[in-house]
Amino acid sequence: MTRILSNGADNAPNRVLLAHGAGAGMEHAVMESLALGLADEQIQVIRFEFPFMQKTRLDGRRRPPDREPALLACWREVAAEFAHPRLFLAGKSMGGRMASLVADDLAPAGLILLGFPFTPPGKPDRFRGQHLATLATPGLLIQGERDNFGNKEAVLGYDLAPGMQTLWVKDGDHGFSPRKASGTTLDRNLSAIVAGMRRFILAG
Repeated sequence: MTRILSNGADNAPNRVLLAHGAGAGMEHAVMESLALGLADEQIQVIRFEFPFMQKTRLDGRRRPPDREPALLACWREVAAEFAHPRLFLAGKSMGGRMASLVADDLAPAGLILLGFPFTPPGKPDRFRGQHLATLATPGLLIQGERDNFGNKEAVLGYDLAPGMQTLWVKDGDHGFSPRKASGTTLDRNLSAIVAGMRRFILAG
């Protein structure tokens, strides 16, 4: 396994593996804010990168994501390397979608989906959340109210497993940023996300 970023106590009773999305790596400001906000003596957060992002880090050349089998294999390898009695799989957008595809096989304590990419923008016929209706793993879906990969109106019409909780991010887009007129800010939204993740992780 290549470089990771770890925050929180190594002996914390809960461990979160946090994967990035298709466009930005583990040091992106939102990833950094979530990891630092969540990590403490109770929760360790470990960020990692998929192979395509590791290559971009080496040479600076942007690449499309790896194919699904490689992404899933990476998730399995990281979960095995950082196995823990209370392991949570978490991921932003594509990273969360890949986590959701291996969750029931890996049987973690929980799954956290940050901005799940239900449909590509403008392509509602390409739905990618069918499996969320039958997930056995307890989950927390954190979705911006106006996410163009699945806004509140659309997602409320989707079938989600009984064990999937939903946290709506006020006026948030796919990166959880609100509009200026919304009365909130990205920092406030990220604080609400951290609080929601903490409640979910510590509830068990």
